[in-house]
Amino acid sequence: MSRSKGRSPSQRQLRVGEELRHVLADILAHGDLRDPALKGLSITVSEVRASADMRQATAFVMPLGGAGDPAEVVVALNRAAAFLGHEVGRRITMKFTPVLRFEMDSAFDEAQRIESLLRRPAVARDLKRDGPDDGA
Repeated sequence: MSRSKGRSPSQRQLRVGEELRHVLADILAHGDLRDPALKGLSITVSEVRASADMRQATAFVMPLGGAGDPAEVVVALNRAAAFLGHEVGRRITMKFTPVLRFEMDSAFDEAQRIESLLRRPAVARDLKRDGPDDGA
C-alpha cells in the first residue's frame, strides 16, 4: 500500500488487509503449493497492506522456525502469486481480487536488533541510573 501524502490506511483497507491475511495464512497452512522451495515450510503472514483502490495487496511473510531462506521464500511466493490470488478470490467476497505481492517481513529482525541494543551493558547501566531510585 502506498502511504503517500502521509495518510493512514482507511478502515476499509485495514479490514480488507486483515481478511486477506487470514485467508493467505489458511492457504499457506494447508501447503497446497507445488513449488519445491515452499514444500514443508511453515510460513507466517504477519501483515497484508491493501492499496487505496483495493486492486493490489502486499503481504509481509516470514518462514517460521528458521527453516528456509527468507529471500528464496519470498521469490517462490511471488512466483506462486497468480495461483494464490486465484485461491484468495475463491474464498473472499470482493468485486476484484487484489493482485498479490510478497515481501519479507523485517519487523522480527528489527525487534531482535532493538532487543540486543537494550541488553548492552552501557544501556543497562544508563537505565539503572535513570530508574526510580535516583531521587528525582
